[in-house]
Amino acid sequence: MPMDLTALAAQVKAWGLELGFQKVGIAAVDLPDDERHLLEWLALGRHGELHYMERHGTRRARPAELLPGTVRVISARIDYWPPGADPNAVLADASLGYVSRYALGRDYHRLVRPRLARLADRLADAVGSAGYRAFTDSGPVLEKPLARDAGLGWIGKHTNLLDRQDGSWFFLGEIYTDLPLPADVPVTPHCGSCTACIDVCPTRAIVAPYELDARRCISYLTIELEGSIPQEFRRAIGNRIYGCDDCQLVCPWNRYARTTTEPDFHPRHGLDAPRLAELLAWSEATFLERTNGSAIRRIGHVRWLRNVAIALGNGPDSPEVREALAARAWHPSEVVREAVQWALAELGARRDSAEREAPAS
Repeated sequence: MPMDLTALAAQVKAWGLELGFQKVGIAAVDLPDDERHLLEWLALGRHGELHYMERHGTRRARPAELLPGTVRVISARIDYWPPGADPNAVLADASLGYVSRYALGRDYHRLVRPRLARLADRLADAVGSAGYRAFTDSGPVLEKPLARDAGLGWIGKHTNLLDRQDGSWFFLGEIYTDLPLPADVPVTPHCGSCTACIDVCPTRAIVAPYELDARRCISYLTIELEGSIPQEFRRAIGNRIYGCDDCQLVCPWNRYARTTTEPDFHPRHGLDAPRLAELLAWSEATFLERTNGSAIRRIGHVRWLRNVAIALGNGPDSPEVREALAARAWHPSEVVREAVQWALAELGARRDSAEREAPAS
């Protein structure tokens, strides 16, 4: 009997919802415009130290080069917007540290990928056999263009995927398959004349609509960059110690975002509104224990201390803060020592300026 691919596609989407995904779609694999955009981005050096972006070459934009025989990509979406402290209130309190909302709970790879694998297994069982491979930000995949073509949203001016009903607070995962399932219709853009994300970016990383310079992005600077953060960006980083959500927080479409139903994405260890001075005192053992199972662990203790020290240098001066910084002044890592020295100098300069400006008694 010939296979009813239309019915199978509908079944795949229903299975995805049963497994806890909020939306599932199917994309074709032709991405010529996105490949050209990727190559131009790389040629401009906007990927910074993300050298793996170059190493993978065109495989990122050509699914069949990554997994031979691939003719369709199943794209799935799962919400992560967590309950907890108001992110804008945390950003407004310089004594607190801001952690990107996606990283407050369990590492999404550990939740999304097994579900994708179960979805792929169901598909394989239904057809007898199928060539497939599941990805969750775990391979050279142009996940946002594929999700767009699968009907899951459009790519906004901040380069994140957006949905009119759900905003942008969700993770993506993909299944590459050799089954010629009917592809969904791509979503058209709905950003209009809005430039809120461009205007709010602290470091002006969104250099033009739909163009991001990762070298200026706070998420890149606090997560991906291994050495010292360039001084030109440090004050703009404010109290953001792991990632940045400003472009999403200000997006009008996110007023429709729903709180996640996944307990694993709820905040752990009070990281939705932590006190910076306390975070700087974390030993490496404490850091590893409290980031166990978290995406934060991948940056390591040194980058964690570097980020917290810079945030303290941008915050209010107090004996507690100075003591916390002084305790790290002789850290074995030059990156940490330099960040601490910068923070102490910033606090001292502001203290001196305030004393000069104070009215004489």
